Amino acid sequence: MAKILIVDDEKGIRRTLREILEYEGYEVNEAQDGIEGLNELKLNNYDVVFLDIKMPRMDGLEVLAQVVKLKPDLPIIMISGHGDMETAVKAVKDGAFDFIAKPPDLNRLLITIRNALEKSTLITETKTLKRKVKKTREIIGKSLAINKIKETIIRVAPTDARVLVTGKNGTGKELVARWIHQKSHRAAGPMVEVNCAAIPSELIESELFGHEKGSFTSAHKQRIGKFELANGGTLFLDEIGDMSLSAQAKVLRALQENRITRVGGDKEIPVNVRIVAATNKDLKKEIEEKKFREDLYHRLAVILLHVPTLDERKEDIPLLADIFVGEICSDYNVKAKKLTKNAMSALQAMHWSGNVRELHNVVERLVILSEEEITEEDVRRYVVSGSGQTENGFDIDQFQKFQEFKDFAEKSFLEFKLKKNAWNVSKTAEEIEIQRSHLYSKMEKYSLKREKV
Repeated sequence: MAKILIVDDEKGIRRTLREILEYEGYEVNEAQDGIEGLNELKLNNYDVVFLDIKMPRMDGLEVLAQVVKLKPDLPIIMISGHGDMETAVKAVKDGAFDFIAKPPDLNRLLITIRNALEKSTLITETKTLKRKVKKTREIIGKSLAINKIKETIIRVAPTDARVLVTGKNGTGKELVARWIHQKSHRAAGPMVEVNCAAIPSELIESELFGHEKGSFTSAHKQRIGKFELANGGTLFLDEIGDMSLSAQAKVLRALQENRITRVGGDKEIPVNVRIVAATNKDLKKEIEEKKFREDLYHRLAVILLHVPTLDERKEDIPLLADIFVGEICSDYNVKAKKLTKNAMSALQAMHWSGNVRELHNVVERLVILSEEEITEEDVRRYVVSGSGQTENGFDIDQFQKFQEFKDFAEKSFLEFKLKKNAWNVSKTAEEIEIQRSHLYSKMEKYSLKREKV
């Protein structure tokens, strides 16, 4: 249901518009002057605004100027008397969507609203599609590790040096590869991606180098491989550690000679590509186990870039979470939401085995299931519960011995009870049925102290 705000000092106009709009199924709110309307727009989201031109305290043009800066995509329909038509036309030039005359014509009013809502929907969809099509988002973070990666990209990208990006799943290796391409002199050329883990070993050579018609049973026509498609640009070999040894040998030859031969063909085809590879495996260990070619490793690892896990840069979680909340609210066209300070602390306390990808999924869940404000309780209810983590957001898998977990559980229990009783030791000891001296000993053991306010 579309939400509409009427800003007009004439009670009769507001009542007439409300009756018409509510009859059509819209949700309607009112403001009796410009200042009240502007405050309402700062606090809440609306799909369309009806704005009178002549009002006390702050007229419609002043309000329009501020709203255009505050919410540039919000359709504003000016309401004007016959003597205000020239002003109304000026308002449209200044950013208003349209204007209607007083008293409002029903058909004209409904058509204008429909057009305004269609425009608003198209703007939202266009923004979402642009972001999805433009896969290269900013590398988000201000931690030392992330700043180092950004600095390295700036130095390395303008060269043609091959780069090997390492890191756990979900850390953002693909994003790093994309930024290397975007910052390079090859940015105008293609960036072609190959997920080596997703392609069966018997098809990987055809995928990379292409094949000639009839080269094997299902080769009904000639196929151009990824090396040729990436000519003049960048070839991103994701999960390179999963590539078969036979394919590795051909990749090595292509890198040495800058030439490839299609499967089933004998013609050598020159290629000019920059290789960026990525893996979540320890390639040196793979080399020891004879699963990866050492000579290929040295060809790929001219520049090594390691992407840290999210647990290694938890100071970046607030920035990441806030950006994800904004993007997800925009994608779902819902009112902007906000994570409370305690909710953010709860997210920072968690163990993130899935890294940034997992954080994004968690934030999406919170946006969908929570109210306007995402609280610590929401994190406990929708994220921690059933995730293999304790209520305080700690990963159970971190405990190697039973005694470690017992100590952690005891400390958490005592801290909770002490906080509940405002750190009254006598009351807490009585409630949990232990001697006060025993409780003092436990507090000393676990360094439990009341925080200074």
